[in-house]
Amino acid sequence: MSRRKKIYEGKAKVLYEGPEPGTLIQYFKDDATAFNAEKHAIIEGKGVLNNRISEFIMTNLNAIGVPTHFIRRLNMREQLIREVEIIPLEVVVRNIAAGSISKRLGIPEGELLPRSIVEFYFKNDGLGDPIVAEEHITAFNWATTQEIDDIMALALRINDYLSGLFAGVGIRLVDFKLEFGRLYEGDMVRTVLADEVSPDSCRLWDARTNNKLDKDRFRQDLGGVSEAYAEVAQRLGIFKDPRSAFVEG
Repeated sequence: MSRRKKIYEGKAKVLYEGPEPGTLIQYFKDDATAFNAEKHAIIEGKGVLNNRISEFIMTNLNAIGVPTHFIRRLNMREQLIREVEIIPLEVVVRNIAAGSISKRLGIPEGELLPRSIVEFYFKNDGLGDPIVAEEHITAFNWATTQEIDDIMALALRINDYLSGLFAGVGIRLVDFKLEFGRLYEGDMVRTVLADEVSPDSCRLWDARTNNKLDKDRFRQDLGGVSEAYAEVAQRLGIFKDPRSAFVEG
């Protein structure tokens, strides 16, 4: 990896120059962070599991016509992706009250929301990724009105798909975070799903017990982070034996 040109390093992933123009290699780290990186730890195997889970979900989203940056998985920790211009927004889709919406609006955690809610947050660690309205987004040229419409439509379509996928394996999709980018193809530009979809970016509860199978295990010091992620992957049928997640192939 030292011979490759590093393009960007975030909290949980590193981007390297890809083998072809317009491509990047996305490397999944074992780093876990919370509360704007105030809390940090290394969770052995987390990057491998997130790589496999995100590959599975992105592949299925591509198959149903949701455009993504994902091309293929390369190995245990790396994916080949299309290079996109990231839109500086975090898009959160909520189905059940948890996290910040419970704190902001006083809704008890676990309460079913009247309908799925899409929220926008400005991607800025220094400001703590503040929640923003569409007026802010268009006024500051973070995205156009058409891009907002595209993002909303894609986010709700992804929510429909993921809700059904996880319900089928006994998991409630509480909420999740998405990022989108602009994919330039000649004179055309498309809005596509970027980043990852994994237990790092989703709240996932066991449908029977409400046991948390996501990053909240790290945020709330519940332990068993890798085991929870492995259980998600196992339920999705990505592998039968959790130990096989760490075997390259």
